[in-house]
Amino acid sequence: MKSIKNIALGAFLTVSAFCAVMYTSCTKDKCKDVVCQNGGTCTGGNCTCTTGYEGTNCETLSRAKFVKSWSASDLISGGSTPLAYTASIAAGVSTDVTAVVIGNTFSDNFFVVGPIRATISGNTITIPSQNPDGTKYSLTGTGTLANGKITLSYTIKDDTNSATQVYSATWQ
Repeated sequence: MKSIKNIALGAFLTVSAFCAVMYTSCTKDKCKDVVCQNGGTCTGGNCTCTTGYEGTNCETLSRAKFVKSWSASDLISGGSTPLAYTASIAAGVSTDVTAVVIGNTFSDNFFVVGPIRATISGNTITIPSQNPDGTKYSLTGTGTLANGKITLSYTIKDDTNSATQVYSATWQ
């Protein structure tokens, strides 16, 4: 009887060990072959990117798609004739990978020389409130990049008398 029990116990242990090996060999690390760049981390086989980066492996600076010269067309609220000019967006000079600088800006009655500081998050550009040329005019705005165009809304304010002008713009 003892030998049958020993055989049964041995068979049980062998089958159990076999099942454990098979189970662990089927459980694969989904991040094993995934290399996330620029500080991104892998979870479940997909990269989660740090601020300022995007792409399958966090290989692309989010601001890169904004950095270029744009054919701008700005329209003052209530106006009928758009202001056409060329604007530029360049990478910021700080270590902040979300920072950009907008140059060559123009507005109708209020003139802003620039440069204008802004930040990028995904497809959104944000212009924080600032006085870009050191005069009496302040500026703030936000926009979205879609299909190769930036749709932008911004406000210029004369800080001496609180007069404001609101613009909607399309840059392509």
